[in-house]
Amino acid sequence: MTLVQLAEAGDVGGVLRELGSLTPDERAAQAEALEARRAPMRAGWYHVAEEQRTAQLAAELGCRTDPVTAADWIVRPENGAESLFLPLGGAWMLDVVNLHPVAWRAELAARLADRSTPGKTVRSDLIEHLVHDTGCPVPTSAGFIQSWLRWRDNTWKHPTHLRGGPRPGATFLERLRTDDLSPTLLPLALERPDVYLGVESFHHLLTTRGRSYIREDTTLGVFISLAEEGLVDRAALIRRVFADLAAGESWGLNAAVALTELALTPAEHASRTRERVALADTLLTRLLQDGTRAETAPPLAYLRALALTPAENALALRDHVALLDLSSPVASYAQEVLTGLDEAGLLEPDVFTEACERVLLRPEKKLVRAQLARLDRAARTDPGRAARTVLDAATALGHRDIDVQERALDVIARHLKDAGDLVLPDLRTAAARINPALAARAADLFGTAADRRTGQYADVLPAVPEPRPVPGPIGTAVEVAEELAAVVANDKDVVTFERVLDGLVRHAHLDRAALAQALKPVMRREPRETLDFTQSDVYDVARALRGDEPRKYDFTARQGRNAASPAGELLRARLAEAIGIIEGDAQPFLLSVPTDATGALDAAVLVRRLEVLDGLGITPAPIDLAQALLRVTPTADETALGAAGQLGSDAGQRLARWLREGGLPHWDCGRTGWPDAHAGKYPTEWASHLPAEPALGVPLLPAAATLIGPHRDGVLHNPMVPFWLAQLPHHRELVLARDYFRYRASMRGWAHALPLAAESGGPAGFALHLALAITLTYDQQGERDAAVDALLVLAARGELDAGLLGQQLAEMLRGKWIEANRVTASLRTAADTGAYATVWSVLETALPHLLRDPVVRGTGALLALGVDCASRCAAKGGIPEVTAAAGRSGSSQVVKNARLLREVLG
Repeated sequence: MTLVQLAEAGDVGGVLRELGSLTPDERAAQAEALEARRAPMRAGWYHVAEEQRTAQLAAELGCRTDPVTAADWIVRPENGAESLFLPLGGAWMLDVVNLHPVAWRAELAARLADRSTPGKTVRSDLIEHLVHDTGCPVPTSAGFIQSWLRWRDNTWKHPTHLRGGPRPGATFLERLRTDDLSPTLLPLALERPDVYLGVESFHHLLTTRGRSYIREDTTLGVFISLAEEGLVDRAALIRRVFADLAAGESWGLNAAVALTELALTPAEHASRTRERVALADTLLTRLLQDGTRAETAPPLAYLRALALTPAENALALRDHVALLDLSSPVASYAQEVLTGLDEAGLLEPDVFTEACERVLLRPEKKLVRAQLARLDRAARTDPGRAARTVLDAATALGHRDIDVQERALDVIARHLKDAGDLVLPDLRTAAARINPALAARAADLFGTAADRRTGQYADVLPAVPEPRPVPGPIGTAVEVAEELAAVVANDKDVVTFERVLDGLVRHAHLDRAALAQALKPVMRREPRETLDFTQSDVYDVARALRGDEPRKYDFTARQGRNAASPAGELLRARLAEAIGIIEGDAQPFLLSVPTDATGALDAAVLVRRLEVLDGLGITPAPIDLAQALLRVTPTADETALGAAGQLGSDAGQRLARWLREGGLPHWDCGRTGWPDAHAGKYPTEWASHLPAEPALGVPLLPAAATLIGPHRDGVLHNPMVPFWLAQLPHHRELVLARDYFRYRASMRGWAHALPLAAESGGPAGFALHLALAITLTYDQQGERDAAVDALLVLAARGELDAGLLGQQLAEMLRGKWIEANRVTASLRTAADTGAYATVWSVLETALPHLLRDPVVRGTGALLALGVDCASRCAAKGGIPEVTAAAGRSGSSQVVKNARLLREVLG
């Protein structure tokens, strides 16, 4: 039988016997036929029976009669070069190779080693056997060394038919210690850049498997251990590690672990100065871009592990100074470096002063304290620096935190005598910014009279928002189209949306064909897809008006697919009704278009609109009428009330009664028995939009009843948007209690509605203040700032109930629902605008609750803020809980600041 026939039969033994009986030329003559058989099998090669695959492979290899072509065949991936184990154990390959003489096999070993690819080829087991079998030199190619290391790094079972293989050992380190090839190959591995040492997982392995695993079972870790034992040249290892680090792009935390394990001596550090400085330069460039804590942690760890000396750091002095303005971890590293430069005498005085100016006004007290401590040490060590020290420390007198100011005064007081009188004028100037509670001490130190505040204090608050009238109806069809495009681009603008919806109804009544033609160009841009109903869905009204096919996810198609907000449901109903009005030409305009940007509708204007419809004999659409009634501003104007009473239609009489009885009633959205009855409940459960008892007043139209009644508490995917408030412009409490709370309070973006709620109408009650209290503690600065804006607007309008807000904050802090540091930061932001009395009025209520045993964590910082605010607004009148805290022993932040506040309040 021929080799092809034996391969087809899957007769491996028959193939080997036939190869043994043939001459090299006879075997080579059958190679072409075997290749022709293999070609159609390649696509489904691994579905072929193992015996047939093995017979085919053995026959093909046997027909490669010179070492070069045999090596080329063996290293092809389709022939198993990248597979650990060959079909049927692989003994057939050795049987085929053994058909050739020793010299042939020795050359095959060399050719295979030359062709081995690091990371892919794993046939070092065969090469190693040939080395032992023929006595040929040990190959030194990177591919062979990498494959050899890979076999030693694992506990794979070495084929029994092959000589060599790893020695017994529980760890990679143990196996290499006793390996016959280690003395030859380990030094070469360090000289071959393609041999992978690897640190990519060092940090993860350190945290999950421990240091011993790194040192005993990772390639680089094992090399470090062997270098310590003298089995690997340490200098060569260090050269190789830094070469790899230079070639790597973002090793970060892994590189830091590797360098820590390598533990360079001072002499070794010096020998690699050029490489270390170059690596640090790249890392500093990355840090100058700043980023989140997670983004900056890897380069910071890497830099610290490089352990640059002060002289080496001095080469990048300006970069380190610039880092002081960035995020806290980055600034902290730069501060460490610059402190080291100063201690080494490598920092010019002007640069040190610049560093102080950058650090001492930062909000992070840890950084500020460290800088003040460095100033103190420097002057203690060298009294000749006292003058510059006290002037540098004086920068901190302008810090917003009274504790920092007090520390700065301590440093100045210790070194003022050595500084001399020449510094006093500058110190007096700096003291002008100090907290009034410390003014007397500063005056004693600097020889000036204490600032005694006289005159009436008044907060600096934002201007009360002026009314923003809504322009009249859109004049032309072309303008309707232009404004529609604006709504599609920005669905947050209430005024534009309301005018567009009215414009579609109004101009469809006047000339529908002309309007349809004008709308054509803007139909090309569809609104973004949303889950809830939004104002951009007015686009679908325009499509219906034109007779176009609905878009795939128009507002009618989304109905029922997802949980919509109550506000979204009313919007959907209004849009659907508008389509009906247009199709039936039932109404020449809409009643519910507001006259103010908040959504409010002037009563006299609504009366005139109804007079027009009554004159035309038109009954207004029910949802349009319901929205108009919810928007109409309550009025005591007898002219407007009288005109409403003269309306003869059912809608007119409903409006007249609505106005006479004050419209939709208001009710308290706080839960009965708060706070005692709600201890342990999450703060968002403290408010409800449903009245405790059925509300009296005019019966609501169905659409309005749906808007303010019980609703399905589904998942709201979109944060509150302005039109939610504009639907109920005189009942912001109801809107907030209905939509802002439960689990939705933590959703991104909801905070940005609060300034709009502050400008809206109706009582500012429990729900609005609770929304403020919760949002003042959000983790995002932008959202906390929105809450501060709302707080200031309410204060400017005289609508802020500081006592209620203070109690809500205190209850949340005592319940550990919120973090005190965020409350402090937000109230500090408000105070820094000049609203010291407003913030003090909140703290005045909160502090007594927070100082009860056990004192709430973070109260010390709130007391410090209270000292600042009370002293600046000249507040007086003792607080028993503050007095009690001030009388305690010790020097904790709570006790120190309570004493200061007690003194301020008199």
